[in-house]
Amino acid sequence: MRAVVQRVARATCTVGGRVTGETGPGLLVLLGVAPGDTPETARALAGKIARLRLFADEAGKMNLSVLDIGGGVLSVSQFTLFADTRRGHRPGFSGAAPPEQARALYAEFNAGLRACGLPVGEGVFGAHMSLDLTNDGPVTLVLDTERP
Repeated sequence: MRAVVQRVARATCTVGGRVTGETGPGLLVLLGVAPGDTPETARALAGKIARLRLFADEAGKMNLSVLDIGGGVLSVSQFTLFADTRRGHRPGFSGAAPPEQARALYAEFNAGLRACGLPVGEGVFGAHMSLDLTNDGPVTLVLDTERP
């Protein structure tokens, strides 16, 4: 799995003019699923993200997690995180999991976040989505379960 994690003041996902998910202070997570990913991978990544210390404590140090601040997560499926751009000008997406597998593991990831105690807003798997966010910091990390 690959995730782009952004610390946000707020984030909203809209599909067809309807808000499908949102969060106030917390995290926006763009999640890509690879063919070798499993439910265990999804749960482990959810736990890692829930506990990442990306928020400032009273001394201004990044020592608090989204759980610690009582924040939430907006989770959005994004197969394009596995784009291969090494050849030509059109990205290839053979590194992304097939839709059936990706849909199930995206749901497992979101369930893992909820099991940690986080409120989770969601995008709509496979839909054309509009994201509106206010990045906080900015703080943006890329996590990849295949790379340490």
